[in-house]
Amino acid sequence: MAQELLSKLHRGDSKALARSISLVENEVAGYEELMQSLPHRPNKPVIGITGPPGAGKSTLVDSLIGLLVNAGKKIGVLCVDPSSPFNLGSLLGDRIRMSKWYDNPNVFIRSLATRGSLGGLHPKIIEITELMKAAAFDIIIVETVGVGQSEVEIAGLADITIVVLVPEAGDEIQTMKAGLMEIADIFVVNKADRPDADEFVKNLRLMLAPVFHTRYDEVAVIKTVALQNEGVTELLKAIEHLLKHHHSKEKKYWLLAERAFQLIQRKKMNDIDKEKLKEEIKELSGKNSFQLYSFIKNYL
Repeated sequence: MAQELLSKLHRGDSKALARSISLVENEVAGYEELMQSLPHRPNKPVIGITGPPGAGKSTLVDSLIGLLVNAGKKIGVLCVDPSSPFNLGSLLGDRIRMSKWYDNPNVFIRSLATRGSLGGLHPKIIEITELMKAAAFDIIIVETVGVGQSEVEIAGLADITIVVLVPEAGDEIQTMKAGLMEIADIFVVNKADRPDADEFVKNLRLMLAPVFHTRYDEVAVIKTVALQNEGVTELLKAIEHLLKHHHSKEKKYWLLAERAFQLIQRKKMNDIDKEKLKEEIKELSGKNSFQLYSFIKNYL
């Protein structure tokens, strides 16, 4: 099964890709064999786009798709949405918002639910991204839900990380995590036709100034009005520049180490059931013999 699916993936068969993603999402028997058969494709760029809800990330992605399609590129898009608390399915459904690309043979869009993952990414996002890299795409875009630690998590997945903000986020950048400042390769200030956009951009650049001293490339700050397709061409040029001129491979090695760590961690935790843990803790507590660190020692 694995080799047949791989052969179809290489030929750009979107149905085979959709089936492969479903196999991985649902951990169908044989999915690990499929993953182990994937070729290493380091030159398939993954662009991560994150930021707070309402920043216009999906509209920005929609505009980027248009530019890339016009340039003759094939694009794969993963949209990670919040989960329904009832069935863990996707709530927002980016494919609806990007419906004009639904029948385009050069565009593949898949909405994924976070399925309760606190970090804002799908629990199988690494595997699904690797499947996308095995398919016949020129570029892969991953748009995250933009909550919790997803901004930092996406840096462990993407070759280039774009953080999208809006001018109203002026107070937020004062408390912005240092980690976010370090992982962002490009900041986009969307909806830049709103009041105080220029002041916001100025303050953001001032905050970024110390970061410039520790990096080879200055972190770009680009103003866009994605709804009007303004500034998106400049954003695409900045992306292409970074893809061609990344000076250090050290970041790449850290990204691969982060992916390996997450996969090993998940595998190690696979047999641990929280419900079972709760019942064991409840039983021990009833006997007044529960000690947290002695308890977890049995699982190490």
